[in-house]
Amino acid sequence: MATAPTSEGSDGLWQAGWYRFAHALPSPNFGPRPAGAQIDLIVLHSISLPPGRYGGDEVQQLFTNRLDWDAHPYFQSIRGLEVSAHFYVRRNGELWQFVSCDARAWHAGASAWRGRANCNDDSIGIELEGQEGEPFEAAQYETLESLCPAIAQHYPIAFIAGHEHIAPGRKQDPGSGFDWLALQAHLGWDRTMFPGAAVRR
Repeated sequence: MATAPTSEGSDGLWQAGWYRFAHALPSPNFGPRPAGAQIDLIVLHSISLPPGRYGGDEVQQLFTNRLDWDAHPYFQSIRGLEVSAHFYVRRNGELWQFVSCDARAWHAGASAWRGRANCNDDSIGIELEGQEGEPFEAAQYETLESLCPAIAQHYPIAFIAGHEHIAPGRKQDPGSGFDWLALQAHLGWDRTMFPGAAVRR
């Protein structure tokens, strides 16, 4: 597994880019980060499979290339898709990890932020079980409020954005139902780290 200089060894919470308090389910969909990549961005997404249905294992199956494409008509529209994220937060706050944060997950696609393209190269992707435009659960915010600081203690995080911000016009998640102000208040991070700040691009 590819490793980055920022994450050699373990500090109790991390081991080779794997977070201690997440359920580990390794995905084959990852690759090495470019040499010298500075992992300074967290990207938030939303996902549900099929759209609007919660509680199943379809997201885990998608990220590990085990989804039954014939199990639901919607799956035909994403048949053969090979994607992943570093983390996945269920509606009840349960946390899963699919890719070491030292490695490059396949979550952002064509994207740009803080003057750099290809956000997969130097970001950590977190999927929230939910649908764009719909509200998220308190338990999910609670998980983010512990996960994001843990990431920032281990990687030089300077920005946090949604998929909709790094790929405007192409993606709309996590959408208007996500409370960025609440997350900022709970994390206590400077507003310039969040979408909407004048220095974001």
